[in-house]
Amino acid sequence: MMNTDKKKCVALVRGPIVFKNGSVNNEATPAIAYAYISSYLNKYGYKTVIVDAIKEGLNLTWPFKDRPGYSCQGLQFEKIIFEIPKDSDIIGFSAMFSGEWPVLRTLIAKVRKSFPKALFVAGGEHITALTEYSLRDCPELNVCVRGEGEHTFYKLLETYSKTGNFADIEGIGYLNKDNQYCQNGDRTPRIENLNDIPWPAWPEGYLETFWKEGKSYGIATKRDMPFIISRGCPYQCTFCSSPQMWTNRYVLRDMDDIIKEIKYYITRYNITSLQLYDLTAIVKKQWIIEFCQRLISEKINLFWSLPSGTRSEALDSETISLLKKTGCNYLAYAPESGSLRILELIKKKLHLNRLTESVLEARRQGLTVRINLIIGFPDETWDDIFKTLFYGLKMSIKGVDEVPVFIFSAYPGTEIFGKLMSDKKIILNDDYFFNLTSLNGSYLSTNLISYNSNISSKLIVLIRIVFTLLNYIIGYILYPKRVFRTIKNLFSQKNAATVFEHRLKDLFKRKNIND
Repeated sequence: MMNTDKKKCVALVRGPIVFKNGSVNNEATPAIAYAYISSYLNKYGYKTVIVDAIKEGLNLTWPFKDRPGYSCQGLQFEKIIFEIPKDSDIIGFSAMFSGEWPVLRTLIAKVRKSFPKALFVAGGEHITALTEYSLRDCPELNVCVRGEGEHTFYKLLETYSKTGNFADIEGIGYLNKDNQYCQNGDRTPRIENLNDIPWPAWPEGYLETFWKEGKSYGIATKRDMPFIISRGCPYQCTFCSSPQMWTNRYVLRDMDDIIKEIKYYITRYNITSLQLYDLTAIVKKQWIIEFCQRLISEKINLFWSLPSGTRSEALDSETISLLKKTGCNYLAYAPESGSLRILELIKKKLHLNRLTESVLEARRQGLTVRINLIIGFPDETWDDIFKTLFYGLKMSIKGVDEVPVFIFSAYPGTEIFGKLMSDKKIILNDDYFFNLTSLNGSYLSTNLISYNSNISSKLIVLIRIVFTLLNYIIGYILYPKRVFRTIKNLFSQKNAATVFEHRLKDLFKRKNIND
């Protein structure tokens, strides 16, 4: 029996951003997942410390020597290890993006040398999708939390603190003493009542570091607050890992609790904007109307944005009018494709004409609007791609502010990934993971791998470059006021009206250091 006189010290370690040299889309954002985990553990008396390599090393880039042509942004490994409290009994790592796995694996191995007796726990989208692979690829890990992490991580810590074991915890994966993979249940049971989760616990001065450097998820104002109003997504898109990570259970938070949290941030942090990090923030029309009406009745005067992309079903003229009235200054839609055949294949259950009407209504009412498009799906033909590109050009001409074109990424945990694996078209190794990092990060490289059997990878990369540039060129030519806005914002310390402006500002701020 282990000593239970005091709670264990938990360090939550976040690794650096990984990117291919020349990339412009590296998002240095606050770690809201760690802030939630920290608050949940604090609720039960655990001492937590967030060691965030990205926050501590904003704008610092250095070459990742294990992979020529790739770099990291954030603290170097040795400095990360130095920041971890020496009395840490448990060290948690988040593996959100599979493209960053090789660098995180290296970090974990280096941390293990300094903390040989600590319990190493990992979670996140990548870990949930590739649990056994991650454990075998990184033997320094002890156990993985699969799916929604707060409560399972807490239960794991409680059991481990009392017994030195964790084998009976539901929602975890681990290798037993015989090196056999053990998995308790399909994934972590979802938390039934979101009110049981305390608000994020942001360390003192943490957010201010990002605000000082003008860093946030989507567009930028002076003090952007990461915020979540829901968990999960009710849809089953085949290119998305959400169904495996979260199931299809979609839960909205209690409205009173949301308003109370917003008011607290206004008083505590003097925030200027909310950025909704939700997978799918707007699903129910009545709910978003109530949210807007509460903002009005409570006299909450803030900007707010949806940079992740959202559905259009609830966004008609009435709803958009309320969004505009309450300060929504950036709205991202996610149609993904202009081909009805592809939309059906990827199970993107939307009506493209209705989405188009919603987009144009949002533009008519003066919102800054973005639509996200993807090309290169495995079964896509030239006809499908032309329909998508034509749709994007049409939206640019009609005034949509941003129409980026992305290349399909075969992310672990998605339905398409599973099929590609069964067809032996994906081999899990570092080449695959770094390709995920490169695929939509670098516009200059043409030697990337796609999984489309009808069009070569080089052509898909070239098409993406040409049409992304064309969409922005059309927007700036037809709407010349944007030229002056962008120039003004590039010289502004805090503001960016679009993600394009924000990433350009990030690029100019980078400081290269030698590892």
